[in-house]
Amino acid sequence: MSEQNPIRVFVTHAFSESDDYLRIFEFLECVDRFYYLNVSEPEDRPTGGMAEIKDVLVNQIKNAEAVIVLPDLYEAQPDLVNFMMDAADAGGKPMIAIRPYGQAKETPKVLIERTNEHIEWNARDMVDALKRQARLEDTNRWEVIDFPGFDADGNIKE
Repeated sequence: MSEQNPIRVFVTHAFSESDDYLRIFEFLECVDRFYYLNVSEPEDRPTGGMAEIKDVLVNQIKNAEAVIVLPDLYEAQPDLVNFMMDAADAGGKPMIAIRPYGQAKETPKVLIERTNEHIEWNARDMVDALKRQARLEDTNRWEVIDFPGFDADGNIKE
């Protein structure tokens, strides 16, 4: 993954930019050297009926390497989200479910069962899940814990 080859991400939407939809990209933008391309286009709502809406969504999902499924949209429009998940399944696109923001509710069980991964709202989990699902890359990151008063050689003597 590089600037020339970003991960193509589709985030579920109902042709509007919900708070959670925008929040995904705020989290991804704060990660250094992580390059992605948003292939979901909520601003381009088709003027036709449901058949045209579905065609547009299928074309957006076709361009993605991974799909992020938002539980708030599932709660509001389960039929539409199920359609997007069916389209992702049909296209062999891996799906990532994210917990409801703020942990006030639980993720619907059907989302957990149908997606490849279920993650928290933090940039590191999002990036790692996208790398694993879209590019089959294992990040193998280690947590670094900083203990005040100590450095790599032990106690800091003043």
